[in-house]
Amino acid sequence: MRTPISILLLSAAAFATEPVKPVAKDNKPPCCRVALDLGKPTDQSLYLLDSIWTSDVGRQIKLGALRGRPQIVALFFTHCEYACPILVGELKAIETKLPAGVLRNVDFLLVSIDSKRDTPAELAVFREKRELLRDRWTLLRGGADDVRELAALLGVNYAEDSRGQFAHTNLITLLNADGEIAFQHAGLKQDPALLVAAIEKATSGAQR
Repeated sequence: MRTPISILLLSAAAFATEPVKPVAKDNKPPCCRVALDLGKPTDQSLYLLDSIWTSDVGRQIKLGALRGRPQIVALFFTHCEYACPILVGELKAIETKLPAGVLRNVDFLLVSIDSKRDTPAELAVFREKRELLRDRWTLLRGGADDVRELAALLGVNYAEDSRGQFAHTNLITLLNADGEIAFQHAGLKQDPALLVAAIEKATSGAQR
């Protein structure tokens, strides 16, 4: 049985983030949607984290602001020379595989592991270059310690080399609407069928 995240997080009691309300697409990133009070997350939720993150549009949030919709999450960095472009490309390919009813009820989240270089402006440039839809993708940066904590909870390891490149775990995580880990897809160029099925299951109650 997975250890409750509430036991691992010393700051969980300070949680005060309002979750996100599923709304019609309005060209705002998921982190900017209207919030809905859904009560306190479960003790397995990553939304117990009290850290503050900044999006590519300059909005500061806690991760709990994304609560209410499943999130497809990956850690990356914009200056990556190999793995991250492939990883993001695979996320975009998954986006094209999902039926319209599923896409209306799921979002994508990219979190940078490069706290020094990946400013909101750099993330914004990356969004435009990779053509990541504003109303479906959230790009976040955070402090080095906060990124390390989130990565540990997701099971992602990374280390920076002398060139400023990061060796890191290539992992796509599906969080359910409450921020609990529902499924993880490891490696590059792997068949995403099980992940796609998990996403469809996670959104089945909300599809319309």
